[in-house]
Amino acid sequence: MENVVTLIAVPGTPLTLGLVRSVQDALAAAGARMGTPDWLAPGAACDIPLDAIAAPPAERAVRAAAPCIDVVVQQTSGRRKRLFVADMDSTIIGQECLDEVAATAGLGPKVAELTRRAMAGEIDFAAALRERVALFRGLPLTLLDQVMRDSVRLNPGARVLLATLRAHGCYTALVSGGFTYFTERVARMAGFDTWNGNVFGTADGTLTGEIAGPIGGAEAKREMLERLMAERGVVRSETLAAGDGANDILMLQAAGLGVAYHGKPRAREAAAARIDSASLTALLFVQGYRAAEFTGGD
Repeated sequence: MENVVTLIAVPGTPLTLGLVRSVQDALAAAGARMGTPDWLAPGAACDIPLDAIAAPPAERAVRAAAPCIDVVVQQTSGRRKRLFVADMDSTIIGQECLDEVAATAGLGPKVAELTRRAMAGEIDFAAALRERVALFRGLPLTLLDQVMRDSVRLNPGARVLLATLRAHGCYTALVSGGFTYFTERVARMAGFDTWNGNVFGTADGTLTGEIAGPIGGAEAKREMLERLMAERGVVRSETLAAGDGANDILMLQAAGLGVAYHGKPRAREAAAARIDSASLTALLFVQGYRAAEFTGGD
């Protein structure tokens, strides 16, 4: 069959046979013809093959029938990707690094509000980034070490996701509008092949409140995706991107499959797929991996 709907359990709500049957009934009522459900992991993820029904009505039918699970509808062919690019803050890690720096320095509320508005697409990303970093002028670089040690944590499933993808030949890149101090360390923690980011201005062991070099935002994320495609001989349909904010939209839309992962409203609306509640291992189920194929561990 041409399409597949992947049902993924979320924390606290196992995927039951009853839920799968409810989804099948809803798809049948929407006019879909289905194949036999294929359990990728008992109680956690299940594929239902579909005929050529369009993805949007199929997804709407599933979400109406089972609002307590995550769902992705896509073409059956080409599900396993050769290139994965991911945002860092609130995607691979559960934090916004600049917010954590600000909180540690006693600047939390003002910086957090700027971050929220920038990620929601309410204000210009570059301008908001400059304004936030300017507030850090004079802070010691040791504060970054403290934040990395005490506050930055990988989201559940990150290491399994990266280890499994790399074991199956997928090249992985952390493409962040954040700063290389954090992206390099997070990339190594999670197991990415490469990473990018902006650079803090520093002098005499302190932050200058400036950004060294050009600011990498939404365009830079898309450009890195396309550069890696060219360098590695990967076609667009073989790429997967994940991110949560408005500055991820260009990257999500440029990928073969763009997934808004625990996304803000604008990212959810713009992306071809979304994972609202499940862990990062959902990105493996979306590609048709079975739990028995997972490697690594958190």
